[in-house]
Amino acid sequence: MTDQNLASTPLKSLMEELGGKMVPFAGYSMPVQFAAGVRKEHIWTRENCGLFDVSHMGQARLRGDDPAKALETIVPGNMQGLAANMQRYTVLLNDDGGIIDDLMVSRPDDDGLMLVVNAACKDKDYQRITTALAGIAELEPINDRALIAVQGPKTAEIFAKFMPAACDMVFMQCGHFTLFGHDVIVSRSGYTGEDGFEISLPSAHAEEIVREILADQRVKPIGLGARDSLRLEVGLCLSGHDFTEDHTPISAGLAWAVPKIRRERKNFPGATRMLQELTAEPEDIRVGICPDGKAPAREGTEIFKDGIRVGQVTSGGFGPTFGGPVSMGYVRADLANIGSKVDLLIRGKNYPATITKMPFVAQNYYRGKGA
Repeated sequence: MTDQNLASTPLKSLMEELGGKMVPFAGYSMPVQFAAGVRKEHIWTRENCGLFDVSHMGQARLRGDDPAKALETIVPGNMQGLAANMQRYTVLLNDDGGIIDDLMVSRPDDDGLMLVVNAACKDKDYQRITTALAGIAELEPINDRALIAVQGPKTAEIFAKFMPAACDMVFMQCGHFTLFGHDVIVSRSGYTGEDGFEISLPSAHAEEIVREILADQRVKPIGLGARDSLRLEVGLCLSGHDFTEDHTPISAGLAWAVPKIRRERKNFPGATRMLQELTAEPEDIRVGICPDGKAPAREGTEIFKDGIRVGQVTSGGFGPTFGGPVSMGYVRADLANIGSKVDLLIRGKNYPATITKMPFVAQNYYRGKGA
């Protein structure tokens, strides 16, 4: 795809003005990094507050007589139990229970459900939802709003002067707030493992709002490179890489996204298969992997045990906060125990590695005072 054919977010011009190195990503021109570089941007976010343009992601409304009940026919999450002003992570399933995508579902108001899906497969997601729910719910993509994520331990301190009411929320709460005179939809969430907010902004005022936020010197723009290393350190999946339609939530290490009430009802695609995997284990399982040396094992690296191929790395690189290389991938179920030893084939040479508990770096979501 040529640069001329790439879509632009409402913040593209500002990202370029701020020195963003723009690259093609999911059909959009997006900043992969800024002048400081990926490592410094990563550390800044862990210590201060980073601002990410994530407007390429898909925002949509799902409406109908009972959109939550309708959505439960294609996701394993408890959508009917989703309370007002709350948000929930779930996965979109194909007819066999394989994961098409992961998404966030929220009730920020009385206007049905709000969905946020990943950029790379939003057209496929929308088609799946529209087709599967035809006649019982209607999906309407939101095309007039930008989306930013502000992440890091100083985020609440900074936003206490911009949007104090939002700072009373805890992790996974959401709602409407006023930010610099504009209505915004805010969730206390993000994909870095840090405290922070994801904020849906009116496109027409997105640049104006972001400039106001960046006027605080504790906030810096951060690119896709650091977003990737941040989410990897805290063990979060990258859609289409750390799971595909060949994986169920059980093999992808997301069994917690299939709550007890849905397991009992067994009324979602692939329910029988997943319940069997919960007792008999799937063929392979997503695990954390720490190379014993300094060589990072990146996506596609093959995993061996006693000379036999037993899996493959799906995400990997250097973890700046962790202080060494970290990876995630799938290994044969009998090797998925913490402490198991494997070998990674990197540039034609075997390097020892250890199956490790995730997250590699502690998650710092705000769950309330004293939590």
